[in-house]
Amino acid sequence: MSDASDDVAIPPGASTGRAVDRLINFSDAVVAVAITLLVLPIVDVRPSPGQTFAQVVADNSAQLGVFFFTFLLVAIMWRVHNRVLNGIRAYDGAVFWLNTLWLTTIALLPWLSAQLGDSGWDTATPDGTIGFAFWGTLGITSLLTAGMSLYLHHHPGLLEPSERRDPSEGGIGRFRGLLFGVYFMLSAVISLFWPQWSHWAGILVIPLSIWVRPAR
Repeated sequence: MSDASDDVAIPPGASTGRAVDRLINFSDAVVAVAITLLVLPIVDVRPSPGQTFAQVVADNSAQLGVFFFTFLLVAIMWRVHNRVLNGIRAYDGAVFWLNTLWLTTIALLPWLSAQLGDSGWDTATPDGTIGFAFWGTLGITSLLTAGMSLYLHHHPGLLEPSERRDPSEGGIGRFRGLLFGVYFMLSAVISLFWPQWSHWAGILVIPLSIWVRPAR
């Protein structure tokens, strides 16, 4: 089950071959459906008689902002998740369930983003529990990615030889999932106590992503 240049055996009972391809394809399909569903809350947004396009955008800025932001985040998270899964040659029950939980949080995001857009960021007293659920779900998603990556690197038999690394390598990028998870969880707490400021948490996501990008 391993080539001659590889002295790390695949764990007994692990799924290999086409099972790995099907896991990756299934995961990609779930993400594709979820990211498509994000647009549903804004498909019926259209100008009223006499209303300009600029006025439509202004009147629906919360929904549009949440859509673009969530779409970007799901794309970034899929890229990181895809990098992790593309490095495996086998998976066991732990990887399967970590991946399933990750997909569950991704599938939940379209509903949460719709609730967040409807909550009205521009109101004086937005519902902080919606922001808490939205940011908290993103935090769980990031922590699950970090957990899956950590588990795989502690079980090198599940990884392709080229994907195995010394845990000290990679700089701060190896803590990417953990840092994003903590950041989103802090944003969730802010949403709960200071909901009118919670939407500004998204501004730091891009610079944070650049700062903790992987070394390779």
